[in-house]
Amino acid sequence: MLWITRFSGFFSAALAVLLLSTVSAIRSSYPDADFRESPTFRNSDECRYSGEDSGVCSPYYVHVAITLDIDYLRGSIAAVNSILQHSICPENVFFHFIVSEINLESLIRSTFPKLNLKIYYFAPETVQPLISSSVRQALEQPLNYARNYLADLLEPCVKRVIYLDSDLIVVDDILKLWKTGLGPRTIGAPEYCHANITKYFTGAFWSDKRFNGTFKGRNSCYFNTGVMVIDLKKWRRFGFTKRIEKWMEIQKIERIYELGSLPPFLLVFAGHVAPISHRWNQHGLGGDNVRGSCRDLHAGPVSLLHWSGSGKPWLRLDSKLPCPLDTLWAPYDLYKHSH
Repeated sequence: MLWITRFSGFFSAALAVLLLSTVSAIRSSYPDADFRESPTFRNSDECRYSGEDSGVCSPYYVHVAITLDIDYLRGSIAAVNSILQHSICPENVFFHFIVSEINLESLIRSTFPKLNLKIYYFAPETVQPLISSSVRQALEQPLNYARNYLADLLEPCVKRVIYLDSDLIVVDDILKLWKTGLGPRTIGAPEYCHANITKYFTGAFWSDKRFNGTFKGRNSCYFNTGVMVIDLKKWRRFGFTKRIEKWMEIQKIERIYELGSLPPFLLVFAGHVAPISHRWNQHGLGGDNVRGSCRDLHAGPVSLLHWSGSGKPWLRLDSKLPCPLDTLWAPYDLYKHSH
């Protein structure tokens, strides 16, 4: 059995060299992808069994889905770091990373060596033919639509997931958000009923009797799709991916909205959303498509800060022109060149 032991040792060493070379290759190809290793975060004594032996299907996991791409990688890593730092049971959080570039797996594993995670490849061609031009090019990226396909990408045993954008930090225990009751609804999110939902759709939408009755009797409110609790079991049962795709097909022909992946969600779910406390999405901190615009927090408690909009905290910090709230993001940044 000695030769087996030696071969096993050789194989492990070769695998380690391959992993390091892959990470080095990514970092040489993408200079921005250079991150410090995260500290290891352990469960407190009050946490239940983490489900290590059960894999992704453990009933004790809090499931979180986040996309990973080169442009927003720094934000995604900061978001994960913030979740771990504020979780009482960080080892019970399972991260589902959705990627369109498969070479990011080695980098994320080297940054978070002890993280419960799985990488899912989202093929751009899944949604590319359905994407229409938007007010910002970033909103046209196929990965921006991956949230529409979580029910297909994740294992059937994953019945609930928290979807989070890459430009936010969590400053509270994610378990509190996970335990939110959805009642009969399929998704939960903070709603903003004072916002004018009509502005998200074109005159062609409101003047066409085929479409303008869509929201009738629904008490529809705006919600931001960057923070959602999703009942995947209901989503699969009622085929919501196909419903969203249907509106995207109509958009390609009729041009009924201007803003990326949000309007189809509003068309399908507005008025049918389980309301979640606004503390879980203090959004708009990036500014409304105006470079250099800074925003204040809304009144009330804060559990999650979200830099939705055109300005991102890592870019403003690097330019030495940060907004005041960007300094709250900085402590979670693991990018090596930022300190």
